[in-house]
Amino acid sequence: MTEKAPLHHPIHVIGGGLAGSEAAWQIASAGIPVILHEMRGVRGTDAHKTDGLAELVCSNSFRSDDATSNAVGVIHAEMRMAGSLIMRSADAHQVPAGGALAVDRDGFSEAVTEAISSHPLITLTREEVPALPPKDWDLAIVATGPLTSPALAEAIRAETGEDALAFFDAIAPIVHRDSINMDICWYQSRYDKVGPGGTGKDYINCPMDEAQYNAFVDALIAGDGVGFKEWEGTPYFDGCLPIEVMAERGRETLRHGPMKPMGLTNAHNPTVKPYAVVQLRQDNALGTLYNMVGFQTKLKYGAQAEIFRLIPGLENAEFARLGGLHRNTYIHSPVLLDPSLTLKSRPGLRFAGQITGCEGYVESASIGLLAGRFAAAERLGLSPSLPPATTALGSLLNHITGGHIVSDDEPGKRSFQPMNINFGLFPELEPGAMQKPEGAKRFRGKEKTILKRQLVARRALEDCKLWLEKGLSA
Repeated sequence: MTEKAPLHHPIHVIGGGLAGSEAAWQIASAGIPVILHEMRGVRGTDAHKTDGLAELVCSNSFRSDDATSNAVGVIHAEMRMAGSLIMRSADAHQVPAGGALAVDRDGFSEAVTEAISSHPLITLTREEVPALPPKDWDLAIVATGPLTSPALAEAIRAETGEDALAFFDAIAPIVHRDSINMDICWYQSRYDKVGPGGTGKDYINCPMDEAQYNAFVDALIAGDGVGFKEWEGTPYFDGCLPIEVMAERGRETLRHGPMKPMGLTNAHNPTVKPYAVVQLRQDNALGTLYNMVGFQTKLKYGAQAEIFRLIPGLENAEFARLGGLHRNTYIHSPVLLDPSLTLKSRPGLRFAGQITGCEGYVESASIGLLAGRFAAAERLGLSPSLPPATTALGSLLNHITGGHIVSDDEPGKRSFQPMNINFGLFPELEPGAMQKPEGAKRFRGKEKTILKRQLVARRALEDCKLWLEKGLSA
């Protein structure tokens, strides 16, 4: 028996990270064949350690999973509603992390790889694509992420006439659990918060007094860092600053950032409040590895081991992986892309993921999800249906394709920067939507903020459900 020819020409997706894998999954779910091109397995990168799809190279956390009052939780929920492979795989390989969704990074990547490899409409090709897709590919998505190969990055610059922008992205170290001194450290989530799969005791906490904190900051500032070389002058993304860069910005910066002691009580000495706290989060399903939360770094390996062992409880720490540094490249999307993520100068060619100027695992995957849906609609001869601006998906898309502000004082300067999903990207509520709760004596400050976030989240999920029910077409 001869096989039936596919009803549609395939759509090509370049890049097998979170965005590319999600885009391929969405296209195949619409009944359209996909060819997914991934260069790892043929050519590696400075940050990846395996050739698995959707490998997590930084944290293992997808951040908050609270869909009632947290923007990240809302986009999680919207992606689940849209049949996201990334969220399905994350849910299946969850590890305890308080109110956050964290995953066993190996199990997660293996699940995505298996789903993609076994889908009858997806062909996984291990090869580098060194240039923009040829015209005979027709419809294609570039989802090469922050580690786009130099050859492809140059091809993008040549096509767009725009210089690619870049910033540093740093990786946090991972510690073997059995090398942590639990006579000093203790288990506790901040404010004892219990999240999905959690117990309220999902982080290992290392306390510091004032003298220990100051000695640690001094060591960070004096530490031997990686030279920038050709990356000199590339700006950092504020959401992922190296720990030593934060220390250089002010002595108290860390104590009010990743090392804040709020919501934590030392189980070994409850009457003395720590001056600062280093938290470690479970990194694998076995619970044998923990990553240092917020401790991304560009310090040299020798300096990392020496300085991080100054932390109480980590004096004898054994590191499964030390921190690292890689360059993150993104395009000037508001100028280059239309609302459906299509390159204005090249119909049929879309961009997705971090290369578009979003930041974060779920944000990258969500833009891959949208690019996949848009490309599938176009292949079916339909006008792509854009998500409402009131949804998390729509608000992030709007930021990427036109939500930046150009300063009147510097009209020629780009203001577009990578962004995590946050409630500041959502449209305001309708007038009158905020009502003081019955019986409340006052309604301001924290109570008002919480209610506003809850209403924005509820509206987003309702509007997303209605949008998805309409299908791929506008």
